[in-house]
Amino acid sequence: MITAIVICAVTVVLMISSILFLPKLRIKKLNISPYWLIALLGATVLLIVKSEHLAAVGQAMTANTAINPLKILVLFISMTVLSIFLDELGLFRYLASQILKRAKSGQIKLFIYLYITVSVLTMFTSNDIIILSFTPFICYFAKNAKINPIPFLAAEFVAANTWSMALIIGNPTNIYLATASGIDFLGYIKVSILPTVTAGAVAFLMLFLLFRKKLREPISGEPEVVAIEDKLLLWVGIAHLGVCTVLLAIGSYINLEMWLVSACAVGSLIIFNGVIAIVRKRKPKELSGCIKRIPYELVPFLLSMFTMIVILSEEGVTAQIANLLGSDLAILKYGATSFLSANIINNIPMSVLFSSIIGSSASGAGAIYATIIGSNISAFFTPIGALAGIMWSSILSEHGYKFGYLSFLKMGLIIAVPTLCSALGVLCLIV
Repeated sequence: MITAIVICAVTVVLMISSILFLPKLRIKKLNISPYWLIALLGATVLLIVKSEHLAAVGQAMTANTAINPLKILVLFISMTVLSIFLDELGLFRYLASQILKRAKSGQIKLFIYLYITVSVLTMFTSNDIIILSFTPFICYFAKNAKINPIPFLAAEFVAANTWSMALIIGNPTNIYLATASGIDFLGYIKVSILPTVTAGAVAFLMLFLLFRKKLREPISGEPEVVAIEDKLLLWVGIAHLGVCTVLLAIGSYINLEMWLVSACAVGSLIIFNGVIAIVRKRKPKELSGCIKRIPYELVPFLLSMFTMIVILSEEGVTAQIANLLGSDLAILKYGATSFLSANIINNIPMSVLFSSIIGSSASGAGAIYATIIGSNISAFFTPIGALAGIMWSSILSEHGYKFGYLSFLKMGLIIAVPTLCSALGVLCLIV
């Protein structure tokens, strides 16, 4: 047991160190994120040292259950492709430009519009995609308008990582924790919606209080002019995302697994896009853009973390953690510990770990939803809390804006802690 814990701990320390000090490794023309290579190496070493658990890992990888990581990866990547396709067509930039036009010269109005837009889009797409799409646009607009971008960047980031709790597809951690616990699409919404709305309102209030002085300055620039060039493909993409979301909602009632629904939606989108490209006698460039932007590194990363957690479970580690947490005050304990753990080991490996801990306990549904809340809100406590934070900080750096660890922590203390407490408080009342 001690050997397994040490190998996992060293892997996590090295992984987090790479995220903080070496987020990108350039090999010739390739930019590689070392964190997933470290996770893969750690899982490989652990499998060699604890080879007696190889069969258990293989069985977990191939089991016909909701916790199968391959199914979860198919679901996450499929939903990511559907969102990226719409982004390739310029939908998110177009919506942002329309919001900025309506805000006219008032930063407060712009702040409110942006927060609402990001919140709604995040629920039906993915927090990561929204952050990747909106962050560069906000940076460009702020330079043209000669305004401080930080309030709007913070609003975008906080909204994306708060309202991502609303639907099961909003965050890969939601997908993993909910499907591992056998929670279906509609069953998830019934519990998640009230804590999400409460957390979203509290987060907005704290954001406004934090930036209210900066938001009183006028806007002197003009928004970027964005036009949708291919409306046919846009409606094809929206239709596929809409139908997929509906089928995900009713899938449990007609015996359709979520990963299969999302995979079929992507398959259909590829066929439609291919046929349209053939008719138009041109290459399907939108699909090419999707293929380039898929977060492939999540595949070895999640599988590696899953492997380590399976071995820790086989060694009895997760059962001991479950005993330490107990079943009393489960919502508060699991919400707080998942929130803090995510900011030590990142929210995806934390979700894999806590899924196993919850499976070894009798803490009930409250612990599951509390962990989901912690996994989402942890993203805006420190940059380590989620991959979204790492990507967000990297984009800001590319555009010449500094938002270091201490600045992130300051925002987290002011916004994340009240948001977490309010969401957990409402969860205690309804579960």
